[in-house]
Amino acid sequence: MSAISVGQAVVLGAVEGVTEFLPVSSTGHLKITEGLMGIPVDDNAVVGFSAVIQVGAIAAVFVYFFKDIVRIISAWGRGLAHRDERHHHDYRFAWWVICATVPIVAVGLAAKPLIEGPLASLWVVAASLMVGSAVMWAADQIGRHKRGEDDTTFKDAMLVGSSQILALLFPGFSRSGATMSTALALDLDRVAATRLSFFLGIPALTGAGLYELKDALGAGVGVAPLVVGTVVSFVVAYASIAWLLKFVAKHSFNAFVIYRIVVGLLLFGLLGAGVLN
Repeated sequence: MSAISVGQAVVLGAVEGVTEFLPVSSTGHLKITEGLMGIPVDDNAVVGFSAVIQVGAIAAVFVYFFKDIVRIISAWGRGLAHRDERHHHDYRFAWWVICATVPIVAVGLAAKPLIEGPLASLWVVAASLMVGSAVMWAADQIGRHKRGEDDTTFKDAMLVGSSQILALLFPGFSRSGATMSTALALDLDRVAATRLSFFLGIPALTGAGLYELKDALGAGVGVAPLVVGTVVSFVVAYASIAWLLKFVAKHSFNAFVIYRIVVGLLLFGLLGAGVLN
C-alpha cells in the first residue's frame, strides 16, 4: 500500500507549489502538513516523495523562464565552440550556475543520513523558521538594492549558491529564503535576488528529485501519488512564480518575515502541546 494516498498527494503538491519559491520554506511547510495528516515526516518514502514533487515546481521555472534559459544555454554553447563568444555575461553566468551547484551537491551526498534522520524534525523546522526570519529581515535592511541582474559576478553566484546548504541541513530555513537573503546582503535589488534564486535552484532541485525518484518508489510511494503530486506542484508553482516577481518589484520581504515568525511560533506551540510530534 502506498505510503501516501492520491488525496494526500494533491494537498502536498499544492503546498509544495505555493511554498517552493516563496522564502517561507517548502520543506518546512511540507513537514508540517505531513505531520497534521499523520504522515511520518522522517520516513524514507515521504522524504523521497517530497524531493520528487519538487521536480514539478522546478518544471514551472523552466516554462516560466524558458526564453531566458534558452538564451543562457545558447550563449554557453556558443562560448564552448567559439572563444570570442566567451566574453558575454550569459556564457559566464551558465558556468557560474554550474560551479555554484557543486557545494550543495557535495554536502547533500555526504550528509544524506543526517538530513533524512536527526535533522528531519519538526523542532528543527520551527527553530529554522525563526532563525531564517531574522536573517532575511537583516539582509533586506542592510542591503542597498542597487545592483541588477547584469551586475552579478562569480563571487555572487558562489555565495548565493552555497547558501542553499543552510536549507538542506536545516529544513525550515528555506532554500529561497537563504539564497534571496544572501543576494540582498550582496546589494542586489529584490527582483535580481529573486531571479538569481530561481536560476540557481534549477540544477539543485532537478538533481535532488531525480536522485530520490527510485528510492521514493522503492520505499512504498505509488506511481499515481507521485504523478499527481508533481502535476499539482507544477501548476501551483507557475502561478506562485508569477505572483512573487510582481510582489518583490514593489514590496519588501517583511510580510514573509512576519509570516515565518507566526508559523514558527505556532509550530512550537503545537509541538509543545503534543498535537504534533
